[in-house]
This record gives sequence, C-alpha cells and structure tokens, in this order.
Amino acid sequence: MDPDAVKSTLSNLAFGNVIAAAARDLQKEMVAKDKAQAAPASHDEVDLDELLDDPELEKLHAERIAALKKEAEKREVLKRQGHGEYREITEGDFLGEVTGSEKVICHFYHREFYRCKIMDKHLKALAPVYVGTKFVKLDAENAPFFVSKLAIKTLPCVILFKKGIAVDRLVGFQDLGSKDDFSTRALENILKMKGIIDEKKKEDEDEDDESESKNRRIRSSTAQDSDSD
Repeated sequence: MDPDAVKSTLSNLAFGNVIAAAARDLQKEMVAKDKAQAAPASHDEVDLDELLDDPELEKLHAERIAALKKEAEKREVLKRQGHGEYREITEGDFLGEVTGSEKVICHFYHREFYRCKIMDKHLKALAPVYVGTKFVKLDAENAPFFVSKLAIKTLPCVILFKKGIAVDRLVGFQDLGSKDDFSTRALENILKMKGIIDEKKKEDEDEDDESESKNRRIRSSTAQDSDSD
C-alpha cells in the first residue's frame, strides 16, 4: 500500500473522530442548556397535595387562624366596652369610661361651637378604624366638675387618657395649623404621634385603600346615574 495513502486515510479518520467528539460535546451542551431553561418552569409546578401534607405549613396555618381568632375576640371585648364608635357620655359616666380602657380620647365640647362640630366629624371617622382606643365626647356645660378639675379653658378640648391618667391634650386647633379645614389624616397623624392610637398594620391599610376605592367607584357611578336622569 502506498505510504502516502495510508497517512491520508489515518489523517481523515483522526479528523472524523475529532468532529464526532465535538458534535457529542455540542449535543451535551445543548441538552444541559435546555434543562437549565426548563428548571424555572418546573419550579412553578407545585404539587398541592404535598403542600397540604407539609407539617410546617399546617403549623403556620394553625397559628395564623389562632391569631385571627384571638384578634377577633379582643375586638369583641373592646366593642362591649364601648370601643369602635364615637359616643356621648355624661359627667356621671366619665370616671368609669376613662378608667375602664387603656386608651381613651375624650372631647369636651359645646353644642353651639362650630369648631367643636368640626372636631366631632373627624373623631367620628377615626373611632371605627382604631378600635383599640375608646372615643367619647362630653358636653362641657353639663360637666362643670371635670372641666374645673382638668383646667379646661378653651373648646374644643380633646384630652388623651392612658390607664385613667390624662397624659396630653389638643386645645382648639393649635396642633392642626389653627385652621378649620384640616383633614382627618392630619388629626390621625397627631394622635399617632402622641401615642394614643396605634400604627395600623399594612394589611389594614390595604383594606382601607380598597374600601375607599370601592366607595369612590360607587359615588362615581351614582353621580353618573344622576347625570343621566
């Protein structure tokens, strides 16, 4: 056999082996890439049966249910104590009301004073939102003893009680820019700063935003219906 022909044949075989090896490597690389791309999708496929049988998940669920139940029971107890609404009380009720709850907001007002009516409006809006604090009002004309005892000189006067002790007060609108058109949010922020109402949780804020959005849609729909009439 021609030596040159043998060399050529061997060279061709070697080159062919290199190409075959390269092809195999490329195929492996492509398969690995496909698997990598498919991995995130496979993570999205969750076996619900496995989740339902997960003891850790069951524990978290049970704890969440227990916490919600405890919170609901607490709210019911507070409501029985007069929380969750803005109520008028008498001088005879005063001591029992302000000592019967941990946090109490009491508005001393006069029936004929315009600014007292403005304060009423905002406190009435906040009372159902901050159930942890009791919101009450007392006619100053019918409560001379406590007006004198608490040295109330200017109305409206909102006194903040913690565990039956008067810890702070809002006199007139001094803390609210001394203007009549302050917002409920402005009063809310002042009361938060003074620690008489609690910071709302994120889920509570989301619920409030959703409720307000729903109310806006209802008002808008009602207005449109009125216009069409």
